[in-house]
This record gives sequence, C-alpha cells and structure tokens, in this order.
Amino acid sequence: MGESRFGPRALSLLRIVTALLFLQHATGKLFGFPPIGMNPPALSLYWIAGVIELFGSLLLLAGFMSRPVAFLLSGEMAIAYWMVHAPQSTFPLLNKGEGAILFCFIFLLIAAAGPGPWSIDESRKRIVVRTEDETGAPLPEG
Repeated sequence: MGESRFGPRALSLLRIVTALLFLQHATGKLFGFPPIGMNPPALSLYWIAGVIELFGSLLLLAGFMSRPVAFLLSGEMAIAYWMVHAPQSTFPLLNKGEGAILFCFIFLLIAAAGPGPWSIDESRKRIVVRTEDETGAPLPEG
C-alpha cells in the first residue's frame, strides 16, 4: 500500500495545532494569559520551562528546526510528567498527566517523522540551486 496523499498534510496540521495548544502553556506561565494561577519567578524551573515552551512552540508553529525542537519539547514533557504528575498518582487520569504524555509523544512523532510539507524546513529543501546552464556547462561563480 502506498502512502496517503493526505498523510503529510495531516502531519503538518497536527504540528500546527499542537504548537498552538502548547503556546498557551508558555503564555500562561510567563504572561498570565490565559490565567492558569501560576506566576513563576524568573529563572525558576517553571519559568525556564515557560521560556522553552514559548520559543519551542513558535519554532514548531513555523516548522523551523522542527526535528531538534520537537525532540527537546518531548524531553521537557517527559520530565514534566515524571516530576510534576507521576508523584501524585500512578494513574495519568488521576494525576492529570494525560496532556503531558500526549504532548511528549506527539513531539516525539514530529521529531521522527518531520514537520510535514507546510513548514519552513520543507520549503528550504525545495529550493533548487542551479550550478550548470542549459548545455551542462558550469555557471560562473559570484
């Protein structure tokens, strides 16, 4: 069976929607919007997480440096789950860790599969640089 022609586009949509949802975590921590009842002091662990989430979600939204950014965010969400949620309960439903787990694995998928066609990363791959003219002779440099 061949790959669906919609699969790569769906991956782009998943990346974009995930980045937009994740951006709310950053703005809630750093700017109090939406209000999540958290105002971490500068350079605290939660503040650093908010900065990583802010820049990471914006880069992922644009699809720029998607694989390494998604890998970093996946790790951040794994750490968030084990440090914040897991100590409260064994069960993700009870410890409210489902979001962290889902973000972790969606980011891991993006790190492995790439950002999809609607991204800066993919558009940079499509740029063709001509090094020869129509006859096959090398173009002059400069």
